[in-house]
Amino acid sequence: MCGRYDSHRSTDDLSAYFDADDDTGGDVPGRYNTAPTQPVRIVVYDPERERRAIQAARWGLVPFWAKDPSIGSRMINARAETVADKPAYRSAVRSMRALVPMDGWFEWRVGESGKQPCYLVPRDAGLLTAAGLFSWWDGPDGRLLSCTIITTAAVGELRTVHERMPLLLAGADRAAWLAPGADAAELLSVPPSDELVAGLEVRPVGAAVGSVRNDGPHLLDPVPVAAPATLF
Repeated sequence: MCGRYDSHRSTDDLSAYFDADDDTGGDVPGRYNTAPTQPVRIVVYDPERERRAIQAARWGLVPFWAKDPSIGSRMINARAETVADKPAYRSAVRSMRALVPMDGWFEWRVGESGKQPCYLVPRDAGLLTAAGLFSWWDGPDGRLLSCTIITTAAVGELRTVHERMPLLLAGADRAAWLAPGADAAELLSVPPSDELVAGLEVRPVGAAVGSVRNDGPHLLDPVPVAAPATLF
């Protein structure tokens, strides 16, 4: 599962990185501690402009047929293995795919002393790109753009933290995910590369990240982890 992530870079930086127009209007600042239902930046393909665009979306997908947007809080993640068959996601898989920029993400590793928050981040401070989906919902206050992050089975060292991880895309796979009319089935079935995963650091961080009210670079600072107590 991916229930909290870091996307603190400016929208200008993301626009340059993805060669995408900025459609956010400056309304979505970067956050170190992004939580479900908050506004986030996603990258989509705009067929009218034949260009990529960065748009503001609420994290937690609200299907077009939903009675109200509260359903989105239960749809922050979609499993790669079943997303193409689920009623809430299958139409989006065909034509409403997105890229979700991340500087890193957080998981809570369960150990003998309880849950330890960990920050999973590229050792080279590079930008991560997760596969996502988006949807438009027409409500009484206008149209709502929402999104979900696709997850896959964790691999390598990441399995020691959590059984799931974001479906990370790199290189040509990013363009393929956004390509109009592309069959997404192949990308959904391919796990993140060993090279990409090997480049990730699993960094224990402080408990402050657990509160959505907290934000700032201090949340990424490493903390020492106490060794398990022994009988001798």
